[in-house]
Amino acid sequence: MNINHINRIGPVNPYRKQAETGKTGPAGKPGAKKDGVEFSDEALKLLESRPQTVDAARLERIAELKEAVSTGTYRVEAGKVAEKLLPRLLDGEPGQ
Repeated sequence: MNINHINRIGPVNPYRKQAETGKTGPAGKPGAKKDGVEFSDEALKLLESRPQTVDAARLERIAELKEAVSTGTYRVEAGKVAEKLLPRLLDGEPGQ
């Protein structure tokens, strides 16, 4: 058996093709796209309407949780997680 032209069709590399056409590329190169975020007017209104005061007890609890996670002492109670997930998995309804 004789196989000719093994390199006739090169491997497909869609990323190389994209770079060659100039659709995307590193920042500063012609044709490069930049990521950006735009917030709708409704989202900005919601952000402005949120309460600016933060409960001291909440801040204390957050600090405790951060400390437990960073020291590796935070433990997840599997039973409580299962209680919340099981109704969603069985009925498709949100848990309470």
